Amino acid sequence: MELMLLFKALILGIVEGATEFLPISSTGHLIVVGDLLHFNDGRGKVFEIVIQLGAILAVCWEYRRKIGQVATSVTVDKASQRLLLNLFLAFLPAALLGLAFHHQITTYLFSPITVAWALIVGGVAILVIERWAPQVDTPTMDGMDWKHALKIGLAQALALFPGVSRAGATILGGMVFGLSRQAATEFSFFLAIPVMFAATIFDLINSRGLLAWSDFSMFAVGFVTAFFAALIAVKSLLRYVAHHDFRPFAWYRLVLGVLVMGWMAWRLSR
Repeated sequence: MELMLLFKALILGIVEGATEFLPISSTGHLIVVGDLLHFNDGRGKVFEIVIQLGAILAVCWEYRRKIGQVATSVTVDKASQRLLLNLFLAFLPAALLGLAFHHQITTYLFSPITVAWALIVGGVAILVIERWAPQVDTPTMDGMDWKHALKIGLAQALALFPGVSRAGATILGGMVFGLSRQAATEFSFFLAIPVMFAATIFDLINSRGLLAWSDFSMFAVGFVTAFFAALIAVKSLLRYVAHHDFRPFAWYRLVLGVLVMGWMAWRLSR
């Protein structure tokens, strides 16, 4: 039994790390894969919270020099101050709505069928945005102003619906509002740091009664796996966006959404 739990932890850690920063919804994938592995009870939900922390630490490691530069120069450097202000404004909408509707979202929307619909709608949205995205007026993240940040924050709030994808909402939202693909992707990575830390702490406090030392090895496997999978995904996505668009992710979402719907229909017909 212990080996099976560690295997499930390994698989879910890979899923979390590989999908967290891609526009394909890590939450949606964890719901579907957790359901397939029969690891979607309260214990499984706490596990998903812990491995999210491993994924976000991968971004902190990848951008450790930039983070250190901002932290040490924020009192004197206008660019560092502007970045922190932009992150705060982009963080607010999802944070406020998440606090207000957390119970309703986790109770009524965390199911494979809602994820399937969100994957399909999101895939169509990506194709539309890639076809008719406005001209770039902000080529770098440093050129963003507070209005860009607030708009991206409102777009990120859509990702409270599981299956939408926080990364997809912020990256594609940034492109809609005039950011370059590279600038939108980098800002999405930085925005993930406060958003995911806040969400992880909030969820851990609410689920503290389900934490147990006996699960430490399972948490450790998932945490470490998610960290390295996310590190590879972040590096790969930065290279990818330099030369490609997001249409392949759109088609992946559409195919996966249809497959999940078919799978759920088959389960209900049994």
